[in-house]
Amino acid sequence: MAKAQSRYVCQSCGAVVLRWEGQCRTCGEWNTLVETVVREEPRARLAATAPTAGAEPVSLSHAADDTAALRRPVGIGELDRVLGGGLVAGSVVLLGGEPGIGKSTLLLQVAAGIAGAGGDVLYATGEESGGQVRLRAARLGLASGPVGDAVRVVPETGVGRITDLARTSRPALLVVDSVQTVASEELDGPPGSVGQVREATLRLMELAKSDSIPVVLVGHVTKDGTLAGPKTLEHLVDVVLAIEGDRTGGLRLLRAAKNRYGSTEEVGVFEMGERGLVEVADPARAFLAEHDRPAPGSVVAPVLEGSRPLLVEVQALVAPSAAPAPRRTASGVDPNRLALLVAVLGRRAGIGLGSHDVYANLAGGLSVTEPGLDLPLALALASSLRDRPLVPGTVAIGEVGLLGELRPVGGLERRLREAARLGFERAVIPRSRGREPGSVPGIELVEVGSLSDAVRVALLDAPVAAGLRP
Repeated sequence: MAKAQSRYVCQSCGAVVLRWEGQCRTCGEWNTLVETVVREEPRARLAATAPTAGAEPVSLSHAADDTAALRRPVGIGELDRVLGGGLVAGSVVLLGGEPGIGKSTLLLQVAAGIAGAGGDVLYATGEESGGQVRLRAARLGLASGPVGDAVRVVPETGVGRITDLARTSRPALLVVDSVQTVASEELDGPPGSVGQVREATLRLMELAKSDSIPVVLVGHVTKDGTLAGPKTLEHLVDVVLAIEGDRTGGLRLLRAAKNRYGSTEEVGVFEMGERGLVEVADPARAFLAEHDRPAPGSVVAPVLEGSRPLLVEVQALVAPSAAPAPRRTASGVDPNRLALLVAVLGRRAGIGLGSHDVYANLAGGLSVTEPGLDLPLALALASSLRDRPLVPGTVAIGEVGLLGELRPVGGLERRLREAARLGFERAVIPRSRGREPGSVPGIELVEVGSLSDAVRVALLDAPVAAGLRP
């Protein structure tokens, strides 16, 4: 048997000491000593597991690609889309999100999908009892029938016990809820500490790779929305998923921050209901708000999330400020881009916002970082300041430069086709340079070269207070 000992290893220089100290004596860094299990492998075992025991180099052109054959769809289309086609055998997936956002609910539905396809699921929970998990499953309608029999729940916090159960039963999926509650008996630190989280993840990753069992871990998040625990936790796993959205609202977004087996640009759209997370039938329409009349400060933008075009409403509010330093508040958009657009509007388009409070928001809780949102956001700010809405049925997309010029964005035709499908008739886009302007059936293209021209052609001549009706 391999001997295991607990040591404290500096994460900066790699020095090893017997007990924790605030400062590393070797490199002088503070709070870098992390409790780690150091194993001494027997020489016979090391020789048996040497990489020279028969492996031969193979050229890339002849290497077998069996990833697709090892994928197992979970039966939830939006999740399979984000994963790249399903769970890969032997992969470790980390799912994070705020408390109450729906992580455990989604995993129960994933377990039901695997069980419905004929696979067994081992659900290890360290935060709830077996009865509490069953109550949630009963609310989702998953506690009875073949699905209820195929999903086995074990309230366990010992990572050694969990891995032993998984190796004995060999399930099609292992769910650990959550990794911050799992501990190794070989370490003295409490569950959730840096050393325990890393050691538990290493043990579960070893199980996944050696037995080809996909493992899904639930991870807590900090108050600023990042995954709790050491950064090495995200480096160790194969896929990092995050559930976003407002807990008081219905929409939930699923993104992949890391994916070794697929794209990280896809997004899954769900709606929280009484029976759990339900896939949204038409995600492109999910983020559009309904207005009885044209609303100043509201602009619809066709954005791309991976290969999927979505239409999102950009909302802005500009109000006079009595404070010496006006507020700049952004939700769903980059605050730095908002500050840049405020400066460009004042310097290049004659729309001064220096003495106004500025608030910007994306409807539905979506977060977008692409530069194509510059033009819709700038038009929303100008519309709110002048109290003049956009021409009805208009969308806008484009990047704004520091000189006030507009730059084209990728996938423009795909965005505009989706806007035309949803009934929009007019699009304000950057002017084509060096090529003939394209055309999209059902939508009029208004090409402009500068931000000031875009403001002039996009806004209605009369303010909304003049009694305008749609």
